[in-house]
Amino acid sequence: MNLIEYPDEEMLAIDLANQLAGELTAALEHEERVLFVVPGGSTPGPVFDSLCDADLDWSRVDVLLSDERWVPETDARSNTRLVRERLLVGRAAAARFLPLYAEAHEPEEVLAELESNIYPNLPIAVLLLGMGADLHVASLFPRADRLADALDRQAPVLLPIRAPDAPEARVTLSARVLDDALRKHILITGAEKRRALEEAQGLPPEDAPVMAVLDGTKVHWAP
Repeated sequence: MNLIEYPDEEMLAIDLANQLAGELTAALEHEERVLFVVPGGSTPGPVFDSLCDADLDWSRVDVLLSDERWVPETDARSNTRLVRERLLVGRAAAARFLPLYAEAHEPEEVLAELESNIYPNLPIAVLLLGMGADLHVASLFPRADRLADALDRQAPVLLPIRAPDAPEARVTLSARVLDDALRKHILITGAEKRRALEEAQGLPPEDAPVMAVLDGTKVHWAP
């Protein structure tokens, strides 16, 4: 495991934002447009705050969430809402956002439409993921209804997924799409998540979904 330790969350946010900006800049030297995939949740907020004013050509960056709850952007639980408020501001406001939600009762109704906007932009140039204490990444939760499908190397780009403890359906990028990213980072904080990740080494992805994307990934951790 390629673990990078930081003395505190502030230093992690600043340093990781600088790394991501450097990788996006390098990718833009070789590609007309690049795909940047980011997580939801509260943990990446400080990274977004540092990254949003990075001096790079954001107009050529496509920003995509790794997963989204099936709720409208006005909902407090929307990952899209966080990204718009914390990342797509300042210089980064020039980036193009690729949505993972459309107005429909269930994600299956519009999944093909959402996927059609993503597929032409693959592979992911730079990937940032969070991780839960249960070892989930994106919406690849242990015991989720379609986890086996999402872990399959022949999986589609997007899958609807429902987890036992989640109040709403979700849409997630499949493990193969995440793992095929050219540059991969995972952000974790606190002793509990670090201990969980260390204990997950050697477990199959069915029990520890993070293991499906850990190879070649930099893990950034602060207490």
